[in-house]
Formats: sequence, C-alpha cells, structure tokens
Amino acid sequence: MTAFIMNTNHNERIIVVTGPTATGKTTFAAHLASRLNGEIISADSRQVYKGMDLATGKDFNDYVVEGQNIPYHLVDIVDPGYEYNVFEFQHDFLNVYNDIVSRDQMPILCGGTGMYIEAVLKGYKLIKVPENKHLRAEYDQKAKEELIRILNNYKDPHNITDTEDRKRLLRAIEIQQYYKDNPEIDTSYPKFESIIFGVHFDRKTIRERITERLKVRLERGMVDEVKVLLQQGLKPEQLKFYGLEYKYLTQYVTGEISYKEMFRLLNTAIHQFAKRQMTWFRKMEKAGLKINWIDGNLSMEEKLKVATEIWL
Repeated sequence: MTAFIMNTNHNERIIVVTGPTATGKTTFAAHLASRLNGEIISADSRQVYKGMDLATGKDFNDYVVEGQNIPYHLVDIVDPGYEYNVFEFQHDFLNVYNDIVSRDQMPILCGGTGMYIEAVLKGYKLIKVPENKHLRAEYDQKAKEELIRILNNYKDPHNITDTEDRKRLLRAIEIQQYYKDNPEIDTSYPKFESIIFGVHFDRKTIRERITERLKVRLERGMVDEVKVLLQQGLKPEQLKFYGLEYKYLTQYVTGEISYKEMFRLLNTAIHQFAKRQMTWFRKMEKAGLKINWIDGNLSMEEKLKVATEIWL
C-alpha cells in the first residue's frame, strides 16, 4: 500500500478514531497508522489494565498490519484493582503525544470512551481534586436522580461521568464544587486541531456483531480470565466496579447468577452500552466536534480511501 502524506506539520494535530463497541475501530486505526507513519494512543478506560484482555476487547492482533507491528500506547499500564481516572489519562496522554510528535510520527487517538476523547479535545486541564468529606456526607443519602440534577446545575462542568454509578456521580459533584471554590486554578490545556473519524453500522448489525463477539470471547476463555483475576487477590466488588463484562462474569463465577442468565444480562447490557456511546457521540457533535462517519460495511481499502479524501 502507498503511504499518503500530510500537507502540514504535526504540531498539536491529531487524528481520532472512535465509534461504538464492536465496530472494528482499532483495526481501522491501525491500518490508518500504517498509511500515515502513525502510532495509536488508546482512549479506552478499561484497556489500561494488565490482565484484563478478553473482557475489555483487547486484541493485540488488531495492531498488526501486513506483518508490521503498529506502535500503541496507554494499554496495559496499570494493575487491575487500581481505579484509573480521566485526570490521569489526560496527563498520560500528553506525555505520550509529545513523545510521538518528537519522533515525527502521527498520533492517532483511538477508542470508544467519549469522556477520554473529550478530555483531550475540549482544551481544558483536569485537576487532581482532594476528597471533600463534608460534601460526601451531605449528598450521600440523596437519590441518584437528585445527584444528576445537582451535577447538571454547575455552570461549566469540567468533569463528565457515568450517571449509572452513584460513586462516580458523587465524585463528579465533588470535582465541580472544587472548581467552583477555586476559580483561580489554571485549567488551560493544549488545543488540538483534530479530524475525527467514526466507524458505524446500522443498529441491527451492531446488535448482531455484539452478540456474536460475546459468544466468541466466552469460547476463548473470558470466564477463566475473571477467575484468574479473583485468584490473584482481587475482590468481587473491585471487579464489579469495572462494569459490563466484569460485573456479570463475576456474578456468575461467585454463584450469584446462572451461566444462561449471565449471558442474557451481559448481552443486553452491552447493547445498552453501545446506545449510550452513540448518545455521547451525538452530544459531542452538538457541542461542535465534527465526526466524519465511515460505513463499517466498507472494505478496509474503501474506508482508508474515504479517510484519505477527508484528511487531505
């Protein structure tokens, strides 16, 4: 394949590849990196964990293109059980980005965690916020719906969160209050000139791909992966914190639910997760981040052709 050449320098420029789960975005990003002398920076909130592979969709073969290993970053960087967060991602991303461009390579941010992508592209720096015990005591008994309303009442939120999780909701409010109480904090962050590509399929196809992928991963040993993590000393509650696969697989392994029930609940949960991802991407678009959607049914060469025409 012939490489295509960028017509400007790399300074504060970045390509983003995103889309809902099970769309093949990592494979596409790797092929794009092969064409562009690029390196991939993962924007996946769970692939940062070592040993959490099948359940997070980590497939290192995705990074091999025509026998060439495409460099990737921010995968397998922390131990399971640690609660990695968007503040740390933003810091780690910038270090990796600067290293990549210093070697005259093209950074390609790839993943489906919209929060991480926005943390890079919105141009504000997140701050390490200390725990506010008084605030937590005040809000701890409030209903989830009220916590969501409180979070949405902040004028200019710097933090966005999964509203399904009370712990994360409380943390998000804690962060917003800290920003409000400390307006002098420097929250400036480099502004990137970005081109965003999104890989998509119709809803029916996404559902079929999710279900088929789940079956394959279970056959490849996803249950055993969870058993090993528990044998290594992780508590069930720690694994459940990571949600989706880890929540339901842990419930199955610990005898809370049957295999059949685990499959049904997990399959449904992943479908719902894909819908939430698309809602997030639409919100990004409404906020002014243009996503160039590419039909996932196209051949890889056709996808690259579409991306080339948009990029150049």
